[in-house]
Amino acid sequence: MKRSSNGGLVYSTDGGRMCPACRRPLTECACKAAPVVTGDGVVRVSRQTKGRGGKSVTLVKGLALDAAALAVLGKQLRTACGSGGTVKDGVIEVQGDHCDLVMEVLAKHGHQPKRAGG
Repeated sequence: MKRSSNGGLVYSTDGGRMCPACRRPLTECACKAAPVVTGDGVVRVSRQTKGRGGKSVTLVKGLALDAAALAVLGKQLRTACGSGGTVKDGVIEVQGDHCDLVMEVLAKHGHQPKRAGG
């Protein structure tokens, strides 16, 4: 089997996420590779209930921010909505149906959010 130069270990149960450049756990990364900013620049705000036991969650996708800035913005959105939530894989999740309030807060921060979904 041919080994690809791009391939390799992505996740390990021992160390968690692995750095693609030096192939060490991110907490022990020797190269300090620049984090990859995900997002297409179009901020989409949607509501989802699928797979959550009927509970609704407001999702914010497409933000072109690094992980630290995304976590700070997620904290500000959760505080503004008065609810919990998390940041997973570049997507901010806020518990509850807060699409309109989230869009207002994002507009105040200089983003141009669009409503996605029904």
